[in-house]
Amino acid sequence: MWYHKPVINEELLQSLPNLKIVASSGVGIDHLDLHLLSSYGVKVANTPFAVSTDTADFGMALMLASSRRLVEGYQMAVSPDTEYFPANWLGAEVSGATLGIVGMGTIGYKVAQRAKAFEMKILYHNRNRRKKEEESAVGAVYCKKIDDLLQQSDFVLLSVTLTPQTHKLIGKRELELMKPTATLINISRGLVVDQDALVEALQKKVIKAAALDVTYPEPLPRDHPLLKLKNIIITPHIGSATKKTRRVMMEDMTESIQAGLTGLPIPNEVL
Repeated sequence: MWYHKPVINEELLQSLPNLKIVASSGVGIDHLDLHLLSSYGVKVANTPFAVSTDTADFGMALMLASSRRLVEGYQMAVSPDTEYFPANWLGAEVSGATLGIVGMGTIGYKVAQRAKAFEMKILYHNRNRRKKEEESAVGAVYCKKIDDLLQQSDFVLLSVTLTPQTHKLIGKRELELMKPTATLINISRGLVVDQDALVEALQKKVIKAAALDVTYPEPLPRDHPLLKLKNIIITPHIGSATKKTRRVMMEDMTESIQAGLTGLPIPNEVL
């Protein structure tokens, strides 16, 4: 599967009685019905480790681009209407700011490693607390309650798997807990955020800005209100989109398929 295609439903499974394995690109598996696949004896594999480095890099890129208003600055620099650069056109500091990471899995932890180089104060909220030595290595502080993280962070970065528990994890209440100077960054799945609530929060300056690599749907309808706002950056779900990583993803999928067909242990099996 690439870009969630083909759609794996009961009709397809009934038409493929000899199917042994479905290999899906990327780490997210929210588009797959694991119980349905299991009922047909079909195994599932993904590519979680191949995408982590590039996605973490991209999370930092979104944070830097948003804080320093990179897109707006580019538009100003190339606009035929620009006659001078205003001296009071300012961005926000990243170095020394507080970053709250929601979801400290492989990608979230790699974001923390990068943020440490920017001398950021790092908070994180996760289902399970990391080992103390892992926390110490990046200077991360665990927040058992997500509310504590939201209230303290200058940047909130979402790096969670989409599950029933994380569906619209960030809604109106959570956005109102954030600082009015804070930026929301989403590199996980669009449905982790209540998009209608985000539109309202950005319009009313409840939060300062957002930077999204994911939305729902993808792409957004061309008349969607998010596309009309200046305090947002939206990219086309390209967190893992580098030549090397995409090749490694395909190699991982091929390896899992070969193992599944020969009865060997599947390297990246989703259990």
